[in-house]
Amino acid sequence: MNILLVNTTKMVGDTGGLAKVTSAFANEMHKRGHQVSVIYADERSGDFFFPIDEDIKCYDVRLQDGKRIKYPLSLRLKREFYRLFSKQKARTVNNDFFYKYICPYMGKIIKGIQPDIIVSFTPGTSKSLIIDLNIQDNVPIITMSHGNPEDYFDFYPVLSLEAVKQSDVNQVLLPSFKKVLEGHLPNNKIVVIGNVVPQFNNQVDLTKPKDVHKILFIGRLAKGHKRPHLLIEAFSKVADQFPNWIVELWGADENKAYKAQLELMIKQANLSDRILFKGITKDVESVLSTGDIYAMMSASEGFGLSMAEAMAKGLPVIACDTWLGVSDMVQDGYNGILVKDNPTDIALGLEKLMGNSELCSALGRQAVDSMKRFAPDIIWSQWEELLFSMIKK
Repeated sequence: MNILLVNTTKMVGDTGGLAKVTSAFANEMHKRGHQVSVIYADERSGDFFFPIDEDIKCYDVRLQDGKRIKYPLSLRLKREFYRLFSKQKARTVNNDFFYKYICPYMGKIIKGIQPDIIVSFTPGTSKSLIIDLNIQDNVPIITMSHGNPEDYFDFYPVLSLEAVKQSDVNQVLLPSFKKVLEGHLPNNKIVVIGNVVPQFNNQVDLTKPKDVHKILFIGRLAKGHKRPHLLIEAFSKVADQFPNWIVELWGADENKAYKAQLELMIKQANLSDRILFKGITKDVESVLSTGDIYAMMSASEGFGLSMAEAMAKGLPVIACDTWLGVSDMVQDGYNGILVKDNPTDIALGLEKLMGNSELCSALGRQAVDSMKRFAPDIIWSQWEELLFSMIKK
């Protein structure tokens, strides 16, 4: 099977979930004996943070005949102006850029690859493939969803939505997301295939005596999305009760001003030696191995992969019950606890876990069991079966 993955976003040095899934998907299908190609669109050259097998051909469609295609200043200014009023309108400018500068070159690459099937990673990508290039007449196209598809209908341009509607299959990550998309597109074929969650050979032992216990946070230091400030505020409320507990914040800085705000919060709470910034890691398992609780403060998530990995490692989770799909992952009182997204409720949840090692152990064991349905062989086999079924049609 000749599979083409099209992710028209950055890959070079990117630590995000989309880049991680792209690399993992390509590597696994190649490992299973399929011919795999990847198309991406990056602003710079360099190595991927998540490596792809050297035998897999990768094409950067913003690098054309040795020349990097820059986003024109006129379109950049237009996009930023529209963004003040409408995210949907701003996205149309991105579509215009791809239509004029990227699609003709991308079409030539796809013609050379001659794929049996295409997996598109975003609605915008599907718009380029289905509306602009009309490739769907010859090749079935699956459009992936990496978050709550309700966002499509709030922020995406009309033509991107039309491409979603015309896709041969729409894939979503969780059952809650399927219900959303079915409400908007009742006649579409929609399948639920989750993200791959590693199944670790060894889980954390939460009964083992320790001098220092850790609450772990792994994610970009993003104010409106990952919201580590909520964890800092909540921990500040209970820190005196639990002097042998610390917090580790793992993730890339997204905004210097926000990072400075977090540092000031920690300093004012006199917790500089107990709330620590740890930066980026490529060895997530080693980080998780040292933890006792995993904190997910996100306002929204497509799947919550770092949280799922923590659960697979046997850590109890405290998560904000603010995004559709979180209850598909975390069942309150069974494999973690769900709290409202305010420092007081989060602090109460932390207190409940930090003061009860038996509860933490029970939640952690059940978390491991609940993540088994996302084991790599299960998820990739679901994908392979879907891909084969579309080609046979």
